[in-house]
Amino acid sequence: MAYDMVFFLAPDDETAAATRLRGPGQRFESVTCHFFEPDTAMAEWDMYFEEPSAEVPPPERIHAWRPWPEWVTAPLNDGIEVFALPRRLTRALARATTAELEELTARWTARLRSEDGDDMTDDDLLAVLRGVARLAASAVNTGGGLYCWSL
Repeated sequence: MAYDMVFFLAPDDETAAATRLRGPGQRFESVTCHFFEPDTAMAEWDMYFEEPSAEVPPPERIHAWRPWPEWVTAPLNDGIEVFALPRRLTRALARATTAELEELTARWTARLRSEDGDDMTDDDLLAVLRGVARLAASAVNTGGGLYCWSL
């Protein structure tokens, strides 16, 4: 489980990779969140937009999903990693309706609660998804990328 995550905009992979040691900081438009697996969340979000359903998918289905987010910088011994969100997911988030984000949030919350119980993140997950969707729309409009830094 990642303790800290920052979804952020960057013009390209090289710029995103340069955030590895210190994080995106204030230089980049971002959304900060805590205590969930970002790559698993991204796979679940992508699955939702490709195969909409309010039902919580089983973990093995999520882990078999493709495309999986790609590392811009792989984790080393310090556990820090930077992912690029798949373009398909970025486009889906950019055009997501309020209803879709709400249904996805309910499903995602149910999965996290079933897996993590009382250790579940205390972030407002709908606010996280709305923020990431806003970043996705900006990435689509500017031609940049949407990334996730995590520790």
